[in-house]
Amino acid sequence: MNSLQDIGKAEDGAYIRDLGRAFGGALLFSLPLLMTMEMWALGFAAEPVQRLLFLLAALPVLFGLAHYAGFSARRGLVNNALDTLVALAVGFITATALLLMFNVLDGSSPASAVGQVSLQAVPAALGALAARRQLSGDPNEGEEDQASYPGELFLMLAGALYFALNLAPTEEMRLIAYLTTPLGALGVLAVSVILLHLIVFEAGFAGQEEAETPLRAFLDFTLPGYALCLLSSLAMLWVFGGADGHGVQSLAANTVILAFPASIGAAAARLLV
Repeated sequence: MNSLQDIGKAEDGAYIRDLGRAFGGALLFSLPLLMTMEMWALGFAAEPVQRLLFLLAALPVLFGLAHYAGFSARRGLVNNALDTLVALAVGFITATALLLMFNVLDGSSPASAVGQVSLQAVPAALGALAARRQLSGDPNEGEEDQASYPGELFLMLAGALYFALNLAPTEEMRLIAYLTTPLGALGVLAVSVILLHLIVFEAGFAGQEEAETPLRAFLDFTLPGYALCLLSSLAMLWVFGGADGHGVQSLAANTVILAFPASIGAAAARLLV
């Protein structure tokens, strides 16, 4: 009986440690957005439907991260779902506490305040789920989490989303897209694909052994990875209002410019999670 109690106490202690690490990861990943003026404004300017769809679309991404990374070592369908919900709760708590501390929540409207927090909670939850790999005292912890080929593509998507999420709300991204010529946009696209192709193997992706066959690596990882970068960039532009009022050429320029940092995030995803 005592041994069972000792095991239970050890497991509880480990989970409390993991939870504390999740809060640290949430703070680390979300702090740039929590201190960004555009995010404060978008929180109450965005349509409620957009905010709701953003949260709903984030759930499968968070669930996938709980499976492939997670702030605890627990795995399985139920544990992954629980970790997803706990990470989202950590995100909401972290975002609420920081926005209150900065005194930037819209106190005149509870609905607007909830909107501000809900947009910030998702990147914080992403950070919570990546915390085990990033904040562990053991450099080998999390190395046992192996992903299949679809899993590696998912991790690329998660990395792209994280980088795009941090930059999509900023006016600087729109200014760069406005100043970029069509030829310049093609150059950014080419550089994005080249960097993605070069970095992906250094980051330790499955299939690294394919480095000696560049064409197969390009087809298996680089092209699908960049397509995911474009998709995630377009989605973030829609969420944060960057797609409103733009023609096809302008929207394409905005997407390609945002896909540049997204491609770096996709390439380095294994370093993040």
